[in-house]
Amino acid sequence: MKVNDMVDIKTQFDPVLRNLIKNKKQIAIIPIGSIEQHGPHLPISTDSDIVSEVAKKLADKKGYLLLPTITYGISFEHAPFFNLSVRESTLRTILIDLCTSLLANNIKTVFIINGHHGNLKSIKNIDVKLQKILKNKLKVFPLSYWHFMDRDFDHAGFVETSLMLVISKNVKMKLAKKGLTTDKMTKKEILKIGKLANQSFPKATKNGVWGDPRKATKKDGIKILNEIIENLSKKCQTYHTESRS
Repeated sequence: MKVNDMVDIKTQFDPVLRNLIKNKKQIAIIPIGSIEQHGPHLPISTDSDIVSEVAKKLADKKGYLLLPTITYGISFEHAPFFNLSVRESTLRTILIDLCTSLLANNIKTVFIINGHHGNLKSIKNIDVKLQKILKNKLKVFPLSYWHFMDRDFDHAGFVETSLMLVISKNVKMKLAKKGLTTDKMTKKEILKIGKLANQSFPKATKNGVWGDPRKATKKDGIKILNEIIENLSKKCQTYHTESRS
C-alpha cells in the first residue's frame, strides 16, 4: 500500500493501520446518512448510499482515512412513510465520541460529510463543541455534500435519482413519478412549504418526492458527482491549509 492511498479502515489490520498513522499525519472522513423513504423508485438507503460514494471518492482523491458510514440519521418528519431515526442528541453524541476516539488514536483532523438534510442540527457547531471538549487538539469540519453542486437540493428528484443511477443498480425508473416542484413558486411560498416539510414531509408532498425524477440520467449523475467531488476537495484542502497556519 502506498502512503498516499485512501485507506478504508474497516478493511485494515491493527499493526498496519497504526503504522500508517504513526508514519503520516492522517485525516479522517466520517460520512453520515439516513434510512428513510425516497419515493416509490429509490431505496430507503439512498442518502447513505450517496454520501458513502461521495466520501469514498473524496478519500480516493485526497488520500484520507475513510470511516464506515453512520447510516442512521434524523428522519422523524417522514412518518408515516418508513424511516429509522435517532434523536439529534444521539447522533451528536456518536459523532463527538467518534472524534474523541480518533484523537486518542492520534488523528487530529476530521471531515464530517453529511448526506441528509435532517442531520443539520446535529452537526451545527459540533466543531466548536469539540474544540471545547478536546481543548483545541482536534480540527473538525462538518460539510454537507449538496452545498458543493450548482443545483437545487431535492429529495428523490432529478439530482438524487441521477446520482443513484451512477452508484446503484437498485433504481426503478419505471416507478419514478413527479413530486412537489417549486419552480413556479415565490421565495415566500418555497420557505413556507419548506417549513411544512421539516415538520411533516408527507403533508408537503403526498408521494414523498421533492422534485421531478423522470428525466434523470446516469450521464447527468456523473456530471453532478464529479462537480461535488471537485468542489468538496478544494474546500477540504482550503480548510486543512488554513488550520495549519
